[in-house]
Amino acid sequence: MRLVIAEKPSVAAALAAALGVKNKKDGYMEGGGYLISWCVGHLVELAEAAAYGEQYKKWSYDSLPILPQPWQYTVFKDRQKQFKILKDLMRRSDVSEVVNACDAGREGELIFRLVYHAAGCDKPFSRLWISSMEKSAIKKGFAELKPGEAYDALYASALCRAKADWIIGINATRLFSVLHGKTLNVGRVQTPTLKTLADRDAAITSFKKETYHIVRLDVGGAEAASARISDAADAEVLKTACEASQTICISVRRERKTEQPPRLFDLTGLQREANRIYGYTAKQTLDLAQALYEKRLLTYPRTDSNYLPDDMGDTAVHIAALLVGKLPFMKGAAFTPDIARTLDSKKVSDHHAIIPTMELAKADLAALPESERNILTLAGARLLFAAAEPHIFDAVTAVFSCADTEFTAKGKTVLCDGWKELERRYRATLKGKPDAEGDEENERILDVPTFAEGQSFDSPAARVTAHDTQPPKPHTEASLLSAMERAGSTDTDPAAERKGLGTPATRAAVIEKLVKSGFVQRKGKQLIPTKNGNNLVCVLPDTLTSPQLTAEWENALTQIARGAAEPEDFMRGIEEMARELVKAYPFLSENQKDLFKEEQTVIGKCPRCGGNVCEGRKNYYCEKKGCAFVMWKNDRFFEERKTAFTPKIAAALLNGGKAKVKKLYSPKTGKTYDGSIVLADTGGKYVNYRIELARDKELTQQA
Repeated sequence: MRLVIAEKPSVAAALAAALGVKNKKDGYMEGGGYLISWCVGHLVELAEAAAYGEQYKKWSYDSLPILPQPWQYTVFKDRQKQFKILKDLMRRSDVSEVVNACDAGREGELIFRLVYHAAGCDKPFSRLWISSMEKSAIKKGFAELKPGEAYDALYASALCRAKADWIIGINATRLFSVLHGKTLNVGRVQTPTLKTLADRDAAITSFKKETYHIVRLDVGGAEAASARISDAADAEVLKTACEASQTICISVRRERKTEQPPRLFDLTGLQREANRIYGYTAKQTLDLAQALYEKRLLTYPRTDSNYLPDDMGDTAVHIAALLVGKLPFMKGAAFTPDIARTLDSKKVSDHHAIIPTMELAKADLAALPESERNILTLAGARLLFAAAEPHIFDAVTAVFSCADTEFTAKGKTVLCDGWKELERRYRATLKGKPDAEGDEENERILDVPTFAEGQSFDSPAARVTAHDTQPPKPHTEASLLSAMERAGSTDTDPAAERKGLGTPATRAAVIEKLVKSGFVQRKGKQLIPTKNGNNLVCVLPDTLTSPQLTAEWENALTQIARGAAEPEDFMRGIEEMARELVKAYPFLSENQKDLFKEEQTVIGKCPRCGGNVCEGRKNYYCEKKGCAFVMWKNDRFFEERKTAFTPKIAAALLNGGKAKVKKLYSPKTGKTYDGSIVLADTGGKYVNYRIELARDKELTQQA
C-alpha cells in the first residue's frame, strides 16, 4: 500500500480523481492500493523560544542571543487531528512506501519532511514532482516518481531558511523590544517592507515644489511642445518670438511598435490589479480568490507563475470559449484565442498561473457576491487579454525649430487594436475610474497630421502653460506589492527559487501585520508609515532594513539546494550574525530612550489629587505616581446598563461630575431611559456611579 501525502485537501482530491481512488475516510481516501491524505499547509513548526528553557519565557537582554541546540519542533495546535491521522497512516502495517506529493518547491519539501520526521517515520519515500493538476500530468508523474533522497539538498535549503528566519526574527524582535520597552516586531521581510514605505514618506516630506513652464505651438492642427522652462518671463519671451517667426519641421521619425499582451496573473499581479481597479487590499483579494478556489471556480491562487503548463492548452481554449460567452463585455467582440503564448512548463514552479476553471460552465455569475464576481471576471479577462493579438501602432515623433528652439510633437497611428480593444471593453464596464498606471507626466500621444522634413508654418499660434513638479505618490498596496516583488532582484541569483521580499502567499500577511502592529496606517488606498514605523526603521541597522539580506540568503540557499554549499556553514554565519547584533546594542543613547513612548491623551483632572487623567487601553487613570485613581472601561456598572464607557463620558464625569446619556438600559425593568450618569463616590478603592433619570425619581430608583 502506498501512502500519498499532498499539501492541501484540494490537491489530494485531484490526485485521487486521477488515480481512481474514491473511498473517502476521515482525513484521507483509500482505494486501488493507495492511501491519499494531506497536510493542510504547515502542520509542524519550529518550537517557540520558551520551549528551550525557563530563562527564555521572559524577554531580557541577558538571555540573548537564543541559539537552539538541538532544534525542537511542535505541531500547530489547530492541526493536531490531521497530524495524528498522518502519523497513524504512516505507521499502518500495510503501508510499505510513502509518496511526497506536496508542492513542487522548497516549502513543499519542508512541509512533508517535518511531518515525516515528527511522526517518527522511517519507511522509504519517493517524490512526486509535478506542476500541473491535469490527469495526464498526474499519471505521468506517478509513473516517473523520483527517489526521496534526490531532494535532500532542497530540504536542507528549506530548513536553513526556516531556522535563519527564526534566529534573526526572534533575537532582533526581543533585543529591540527590550531596549525600547515596547514590542517591536522585526523580520527579514517585514522590516525592509516598512523601510520601503518610510523612504517614500521621507521623499514626500522633503519634496520642494518647483514651477516650470512649457511653450506650446500650433503646427497644422497638432501641438509641439518646448522643453521645460523654469522662468515665466523667459517662457513669455519665447512665446512672443515664436508668434513672429517661422516654424520648420527638422525631423520626422516613425517607428513601428508592438505591445505584447499581458501575462496571466500570479497572485501578486492579481492583488495589484484588484487594488488598483477595485481598491481591495492584498488580503481581501487573497481571501476572495481562496473563496473562489474552494468553490472550484478559480485555480489555486497562491502562485508566483504567470504561465500554464504545456499540457493545459486544450483546457485553456475551452475556458476562453466559456469566458467569451459568460462575460458581458465580450459580446460582439471579434476574438480568436492564441493560447500558445500562455503555455510554458519551464516557467511554472509550484503552481501555474491563476485562471478560471471549467466549472465556469455550470456557474451563475450573477449569483456570486459582487466582490467574488469582480475577482473572477478580472482573472477571466486577463486570460482573454493574454490570448489576444498584440497591439500594434506607429509612433511618430516630429521635431520643429522655431526662434532657435526645438519643439516636439508626438503621435501614434493604431494599426491593430489587439488586446487593447478587449481591455477597453472591460474598463468601460467598471463603475469607477482605475488609477492611471505608467502615464508619463505631460506626455501627449495624439493623432498628428503627416509631417515632412522642411515643412514650414508661418507665425504659429503659441501659448504658455504653467506646471508644478509633483512629489512622489504615497505607496498603495498595488505599488508596494510591485516594490516587494522587485526588491533586491538585481542582486539575486537568476536561478534562485524565490526573488524579492516574501512570496505571493505571504506578502498580504506582511502588510496586514505592519498595519496591525501600528507601524503602518491605511488612508484610503494609501499606506502611510506611522511615527512608530518611521522610528523603528531609524533605530535598526541597515542589515535588517535592506532587501540585500534576503538576496544574500537566497543566493546561499540556492547553492545549498544545488549541493554546492554546506548547510552548516550557512547556519554558522546566521548564528554569528545574531551574536554580533546583540553585542552591537548593549544600551540606548539618551535621544533614543523615549522614541516609542506612548503619547498620553489627557481627558480631565483627577478628583483626588488634581493631576491629569489619561486614557489607557483598558482604563482612565491618574498619571501621578502614588495616586491610585482609576476608572475601568469594563466597569460592571456600565456593562449592566449596556453603555460603552467612552472618553466623552469619562471627560464629562471628570469635568462636571455628570454625563448625559441616551437609552440607558435598566436591568430591573428591562427598559431603556434617557438620563445622566453621576460620579457618586471617588474616595474609596473603587469609583462608584449612580443614575439620574429626568422628571421621575421612582424610575431613577428602579434604574
